[in-house]
Amino acid sequence: MGAGDLSAALWQERRQLELLLFRLETQRLHVLAGNLQWLSFTASEVEGVLDRMRFEALARSVESAAVAAEWGLPAQATLNELVAGAPPGAWAGVLQDHLEGLHDLLRQLNDAAGTSEDMLRNLNRPVASAASAGPGSGDTASLPADTAGVLDQLTTAGNIERALAVTRRTSQPLLDQYLGGNRG
Repeated sequence: MGAGDLSAALWQERRQLELLLFRLETQRLHVLAGNLQWLSFTASEVEGVLDRMRFEALARSVESAAVAAEWGLPAQATLNELVAGAPPGAWAGVLQDHLEGLHDLLRQLNDAAGTSEDMLRNLNRPVASAASAGPGSGDTASLPADTAGVLDQLTTAGNIERALAVTRRTSQPLLDQYLGGNRG
């Protein structure tokens, strides 16, 4: 274990953040195109990346603690503290590049998640209203054909709610904390 292994773990984490951004963008594009039937798949893809990111965060934590111990820093040192405490040589610059890259990815992720959340929340209002006005809401709307339409609307509303819940889980507060908090 050493700084090289930490750098590799940070690259893996950056790759997963990029993939998460891609999955959120894919979801956004499907919503814009009106392809709401794919929301359950896009939500599953986002969840899959989030699951892998938990593993990557654990691997990074192990490597970071080892480097911190090697460099005489506390095991819970932030990446910012590792940069500052790096021995003379190239590692301070390499870790600084990771720090800046990760900060940039987190900013992009927060922007993308906010945009997706707003879009999904606005999309859910008309679907929920239409579903609540389905069979049994007045006139002769309780025919079997209308029931299928209402079930489709309820399924779509459920898929939107799931996509919203998954999107809300994309923030990475522990990674932000490891980096040393938000930069202006």
